[in-house]
Amino acid sequence: MYTLFTDTDCDITPEIAKRYGYKLISMPYTIEGEQIFPYVDFKEFDYKEFYGRLRKGVVPTTSALSPVEYINYFEPEFKAGNDILYVHFSSAMSATFNSLRLALEELKEKYPERKLYQVDTKGITLGSYNICLSIGELYKNGASIEEIQAWADKEVDKTAFYFYADDLKFFGKSGRVSGFAAFFGNIIGLKPIIYIGEDGKMATKDKCRGRKQALQKLLQYVIDLEDDIKDHRVIIAHSDALPIAEEFGAMMKKYFGEDLEIEYEVVNPTAGSHCGPNAIGVSFHAKHR
Repeated sequence: MYTLFTDTDCDITPEIAKRYGYKLISMPYTIEGEQIFPYVDFKEFDYKEFYGRLRKGVVPTTSALSPVEYINYFEPEFKAGNDILYVHFSSAMSATFNSLRLALEELKEKYPERKLYQVDTKGITLGSYNICLSIGELYKNGASIEEIQAWADKEVDKTAFYFYADDLKFFGKSGRVSGFAAFFGNIIGLKPIIYIGEDGKMATKDKCRGRKQALQKLLQYVIDLEDDIKDHRVIIAHSDALPIAEEFGAMMKKYFGEDLEIEYEVVNPTAGSHCGPNAIGVSFHAKHR
């Protein structure tokens, strides 16, 4: 027996978690002095209210879980005699995984026969979401931990995700780019195209002037990198910018055909604290990231 876990940084909601059998770890953010745990402090993510506050100038921050919080999630499963498979956002992106390590050291002393296995999606938000759905399907079909890990060893690095940030202020405030670069980028209308490589870290791929050029660049990356795109899930995510996401979806269907299946979803608030409103991203099966 094993129990499947993921976290809210992978854009998994309680509804989706229930559909695939996941237990959900809530990753917090702090907004105007209030720390909030998604789907613990609220039942549904009111993304319009959240991103509306960001548009008014509010800049949230994020923080790591403590070892105690990880223990509270995992110990009941170990106590029940279950192993755990945790499918999580990139371990290269957060200090929270040091807390996870400390928690596991303590749990190992109490439950030496139990194991926690991990699948690092090497990403966050939409790309992690894409991987979580595929692993959830494998889990529902009775796959073993070893079978899921074998799938992940092959497919995680073939799950590409590219996005652009509309307002660099949020990356600047979070330390992802320098404050000067953020200010200068907004002044001249630059929108960086960002991807997450096989090292699980964000990197700038290109810089575009304006939304139209950014969408065209995103499409070109999909065209250049796609691998059997129609045989795999395509995810387009947005931070309260559904009309723009649908515009990009229409561009993809014009190129790949109207039968291209696209799922639209909303960027979670913890990741959204860094990318800000009006960001658009795409995740697809690729030759490489």
